[in-house]
Amino acid sequence: MGDFEESFPIDLTYWDVEQYQTSWAHCLRVLEGERNATSCLISSIPDPTHGNFITCWPLYRFGETIFIQNSIIFLEDLSEVFNPAEPWRSVEPRSIVDEEGNLISEWQTTIGEIRRFLYI
Repeated sequence: MGDFEESFPIDLTYWDVEQYQTSWAHCLRVLEGERNATSCLISSIPDPTHGNFITCWPLYRFGETIFIQNSIIFLEDLSEVFNPAEPWRSVEPRSIVDEEGNLISEWQTTIGEIRRFLYI
């Protein structure tokens, strides 16, 4: 998005590349619905019925700004079954410090950049 580019490994045992792309497009559109919204991009997913965790990028929209963090969803810690079609339901509310008081690394973009990415 914009000038930002990231490479990362993904697990292709459960989803193929097209399924990741479809999920990301859907999850980015969730951010368009409200000025304050939470979504998440799954960056690596094993079969949720057999895996322990899912890596993702939670996305938090506040007005025109989107804050992006790197996170792990531990499946055993969830109060409900993980739904890959709605991964944002398993994302914690945004926090800028971890449980030890350390700043959580995050970067930001805008809803305009998200829209340009979606509709180019």
